[in-house]
Amino acid sequence: MPEEPPPPAALPELHTLVVGREAMACQFEIVFNAGEVPDATERSVEALDLVEEIEARITVYRDTSEILRVNASAAAGWQAVSPDLFGLLTRARELFDQTEGAFDAAAGSLVRVWGFLRRQGRTPTDQELAAARAAAGMQWVELDPEGCRVRFSRPGVEFNLGAIGKGWALDQVIDQLTAAGVASALVHGGSSSVRALGTQGPDLPGRQGWRVGMRHPLRPGRRLATVRLTNAALGTSGSGTQFFLDRGRRLGHILDPRTGLPAEGVLSATVIAPTAATADALSTALYVLGPAGLQRIAPAGGPVAAWLVVPARQAGAVRLLTANVDPEGWELEPAEGVEVARAI
Repeated sequence: MPEEPPPPAALPELHTLVVGREAMACQFEIVFNAGEVPDATERSVEALDLVEEIEARITVYRDTSEILRVNASAAAGWQAVSPDLFGLLTRARELFDQTEGAFDAAAGSLVRVWGFLRRQGRTPTDQELAAARAAAGMQWVELDPEGCRVRFSRPGVEFNLGAIGKGWALDQVIDQLTAAGVASALVHGGSSSVRALGTQGPDLPGRQGWRVGMRHPLRPGRRLATVRLTNAALGTSGSGTQFFLDRGRRLGHILDPRTGLPAEGVLSATVIAPTAATADALSTALYVLGPAGLQRIAPAGGPVAAWLVVPARQAGAVRLLTANVDPEGWELEPAEGVEVARAI
């Protein structure tokens, strides 16, 4: 009788070095494989300094920011902006067109009228909402590539980069780390925006990417699934922690720019894309569009994959819809009340 083959060798334990800092109203963290990057702490500090510099330029909560200067002056005439910020605004226009307005970086007037600039939600009157809607939209934004200039074609237009800014910061951090020769790292902003570089742990045959958890939108502290993220980014949008109550009705902070009203019907939307800015923007758009938007956001054969979590008929249960997802690239966590309803 032949001898049984020896058991497979155990995989080595995975140890990481994590350096973090508060920025953009969340915790940003840089994660390295322990011992792999000799100057990992220094690189982390440089990366987090870069995030703070970016926040100072694109936040709408500081009077000195570059984007606030544009908001205050672009309706009166052309305003020059930094080349990298102009590139972001150009990308925002492309994503606005791709999502048919479900992602809109020029919907700041809507964010303001709903009270989210003060982080205190309020329901606007019909007249207030109508005025805010009239001033919202990338269709009122003119871009001059030759001069890196921006102009608004009507007064009241405001940029708010909250749905793309964190991802853009992560992309620049990855560019900085790559230029410094770093082969593997994971960077995230508040866990909802993540970008992976290289491989988690030792570079062994068959090992790819970083394992990233997808949170259960109804059960805090639990994973819904685990995704293998390989040289790509993941963005998740949901209103589980940011909402307000109006006459007993729960209203989330994610607005549908096309109607000016809070988006409803979706628990969370997760997107994998080549860059974190794109993943963040498309996850927001998918949250707004719902199941009808899956094929638009993640068409078959393209570079984007998507998961959409919606309520199931059974109380406390969820339905998980997927689009263009590699079946080998993710695992559903064992749990009751989760139905994978459709894969397209």
